[in-house]
Amino acid sequence: MWEAADTVIPTREEMYAALEERHGAELQRKLSAASVAVCGLGGLGSNIAIALARAGVGKLHILDFDRVDISNLNRQQYFPEQLGHFKADAMYDTLKRIAPYCDITSEQVKLDEENIPKLLAEDDIIVEAFDKADQKAMLVNCVLENMPEKYLVSGSGMAGIAPSNIITTKRVTKRFYLCGDGVSDVENGMGLVSSRVLICAGHQAHAVIRIIAGEFDI
Repeated sequence: MWEAADTVIPTREEMYAALEERHGAELQRKLSAASVAVCGLGGLGSNIAIALARAGVGKLHILDFDRVDISNLNRQQYFPEQLGHFKADAMYDTLKRIAPYCDITSEQVKLDEENIPKLLAEDDIIVEAFDKADQKAMLVNCVLENMPEKYLVSGSGMAGIAPSNIITTKRVTKRFYLCGDGVSDVENGMGLVSSRVLICAGHQAHAVIRIIAGEFDI
């Protein structure tokens, strides 16, 4: 069995320099200054959070009320030894291993119309990553109605094994982006397959990075 050798974690300065070399000084400065909320830490949210942590986003706010279940392991970024743990806690631990100097706020909470405006008030960009359609609609409508100054990135349509290239990113309004195929539903087909969920999560994470960079889709 492979065992990690004794290693020294790079300093904050060393990790920032490595990111800056990859992304360029201007973009990395913007990423490091950004605050992103990831609402829901399932197949979409767990992959999105990891992508943003690896990109060097300075502040991540992760929120979920659920626990890790064995049915999650086919597509969500958790490990068998984390079964039964709250997803918010398990993902915090994983993100800290990836990006030890990222400012991460983890909350074990179920979002609703009453607590969303307060809980997400300090975040620049809000990512909707729920599994259920009614919860997706609730969060999107609440943010659009009560927090119009926020950027919002949502996902819709990633079930089954349809072609990956029909998953797209659309700019619905000036500050609202929608990623997915807009059609497939877990209730009407095969269900969620890890590769296709990952593709949609990648679209959402990349939309966030483009927004932070000041690159806005038409």
